Amino acid sequence: MHVVAVLALDSVSAFDLAIPCQVFAFAAHPDGEPAYEVRVCAEDTVTAAAGPAQPFRLSSAYRWDDALDADTVVVPGVPAEREPHQRAVRLLAEAAGRGARVASICTGAFVLARAGLLEGRRATTHWRFAEALAREYPGAHVDPSVLFVDEGRVLTSAGVAAGLDLCLHLVRRDYGAAMAADVARLMVMAPQRTGGQAQFIDYRVPESDSADLGDTMQWMRDRLHEPLTVADIAAHAMMSKRSLARHFQAQTGSTPLRWLLAHRLQRARELLETTEVPVRLVAEATGFGSVETLRHHFARQVGTTPSAYRAAFRVRP
Repeated sequence: MHVVAVLALDSVSAFDLAIPCQVFAFAAHPDGEPAYEVRVCAEDTVTAAAGPAQPFRLSSAYRWDDALDADTVVVPGVPAEREPHQRAVRLLAEAAGRGARVASICTGAFVLARAGLLEGRRATTHWRFAEALAREYPGAHVDPSVLFVDEGRVLTSAGVAAGLDLCLHLVRRDYGAAMAADVARLMVMAPQRTGGQAQFIDYRVPESDSADLGDTMQWMRDRLHEPLTVADIAAHAMMSKRSLARHFQAQTGSTPLRWLLAHRLQRARELLETTEVPVRLVAEATGFGSVETLRHHFARQVGTTPSAYRAAFRVRP
């Protein structure tokens, strides 16, 4: 069983701490067997923060050393300005050195950076602290616009609820989209959010420059198989292409075509996992037109071929 260790450092964010516990606890195989063993690892009793005036204390049956043999180690958010416990930093470096997967939620990225795990890697954290992370650890390539960054063995997520996106992504990586979708349904949330945290950054848009693209986005979802252009999308939204791009960026943190590509790839993955439709027809049904084009985008975004993905994640009746 895949072992997930969640490090409970002092002043840990209570919500961040609960996210991996809940997501991985919900993940189960079709026969009901748990997919993960989850360990909350803490030294003695620690303070958890649920807000500036709402701290409480918690303890666990697992200690930090119990994280050393885990397959995945998750670091929830802690105060960014506080120097992390050196033993925890050494533990992370040791775990990563022996091949464990290491992930952070929100400001947990600062602990990963202190352990040297973000050097030369893309990373993210809550948009309020992204500038500080980039300043304090210039070797990290900090992207404040995304919900999470997957660098293989090291993953980081943006603030608070983005930890849900990251943990669901890990379930999807480990066991496929079907299990991740089951977990998302139990948690009453979307299996995969599009766009990034750019849509949550605090900035003001003039009232005269606002528009709701919900109907147009649904129209695009219903036509993933069609060769849509920016002009087609702008015509449906009844705005110019420049105005469409501006509104799309404001509402999703992405461009119309990038958003469309992400949804086409997700639909392709679902078809590969849940049907035996030939790859050629999957390419047609998702708007890629040809197997070659599907393979190209699949290799860039998923890191494998459609056939190999189906072999690994096909859900058998």
